[in-house]
Amino acid sequence: MPFRYRLQKVLDFRIRKKEAQVLVVQKAQQEVYMAEERIRQNEAEIQQTIQNKKTADFRMMEYYDNYLHHLWDKADALEQERQRLQAILDEEQRKLVKCEQEVKVVEKHKEKQKEAYLEEEKAAELKQFSEIGVQRFFIHSRETEEERILEQELKQIEELEK
Repeated sequence: MPFRYRLQKVLDFRIRKKEAQVLVVQKAQQEVYMAEERIRQNEAEIQQTIQNKKTADFRMMEYYDNYLHHLWDKADALEQERQRLQAILDEEQRKLVKCEQEVKVVEKHKEKQKEAYLEEEKAAELKQFSEIGVQRFFIHSRETEEERILEQELKQIEELEK
C-alpha cells in the first residue's frame, strides 16, 4: 500500500497560501520600484530646472523658484510614499517568511511520517520473511526427521533381512 499523508490537504493549502503571498510580495516590490522611478524622474526634473534657471531670463527667476519649491515638495511627498510602500513590502515579506515556515513545518512532518511508514513497511516485510524462514525451517526439519525415520526403518528392514 503506497504512502498516503493524512495532512496533504493542509500542506496543499499552505503551499497555495505561500504562492499567493509571493504574488503579493512581487506586486508590493513592483510598487516600490515604481515609486523609486518616480523619485528619480522628479530628481532629473529638478536638475533640469536648475540648469534651465541658470540660462533663463532674470524676470523668470521667481517662476523657476516657485517651480523648484513645488518639485522639492513633490520629492518629499514621493519619498514619504516610497517609505509607506517599503513598509508595506516589509510587512508582506514577513508574512511570506511566516508562510514559508508553515510549509516547511508540514513538509518536515510529512517526511518524518514517510520515514516512519517506510520503517513500518520494512519491519512488516522482515516479519513476513522471518515467518517464511521459520516455516521453511520447520518444513526442512520435518523433512529431515522423516528422512531420518525412513533411514531407521530401512536399517531395521535390512537387519531383519539378514
